[in-house]
Amino acid sequence: MPRILIIEDDPELAANLTAGLKDAGYAVVHAADGEAGLTLAQKDKFDAMIVDRMLPKCDGLSVISTLRQKGDQTPVLILSALDQVDDRVTGLRAGGDDYLPKPYALVELLARLEALLRRKGAGAAETRLRAGDLEMDLLTRTVTRAGKEIDLQPREFTLLEYLIRHADQVVTRTMLLEGVWDFHFDPQTNVIDVHISRLRQKIDKGFPHAMLQTVRGAGYMIKAN
Repeated sequence: MPRILIIEDDPELAANLTAGLKDAGYAVVHAADGEAGLTLAQKDKFDAMIVDRMLPKCDGLSVISTLRQKGDQTPVLILSALDQVDDRVTGLRAGGDDYLPKPYALVELLARLEALLRRKGAGAAETRLRAGDLEMDLLTRTVTRAGKEIDLQPREFTLLEYLIRHADQVVTRTMLLEGVWDFHFDPQTNVIDVHISRLRQKIDKGFPHAMLQTVRGAGYMIKAN
């Protein structure tokens, strides 16, 4: 049974979240402030953590940063009422693995938690991915091409990570929906086209070689060379 640490100061939200996770088959430990959460995280072993960003005594990002500096790579899902792009980027760069704005649907939180646990279960020790001159640092959540830093939104980062892990292979729309969005729905939706278009603008514009290619009638591919 996976063990989850919740660090959340809102008692009603924490109680509802704890009940929902237990119903889904998780063992749950709750801390009501950042200091208590940090102590628990350092003292015990958890499969994942759900951390509120705004916490008394020690804010959520400080908790995460401290754990990352000590080498703790337990997957972290950040919860926050702050939902601007800059807020999400700051949270991910502080060491969070995913970022879910409040208010949220429990079913989405569970899906994101399952995705984090699947990644952890894969046992991948690599912290950097590379395709040609494009490089991703999975710990600092940064992307560079030919040494130039590229600013990606969280979903774009996850999309690029999936594509690089399948570099020089055709990735179908269905594979992207299941591997990046963790959903099974109409492959004709334009959500993929929108994100591919934005990602292509960021990683290819201004460079002589277009890496993100559309394979007509099949899907997409990151062409390393």
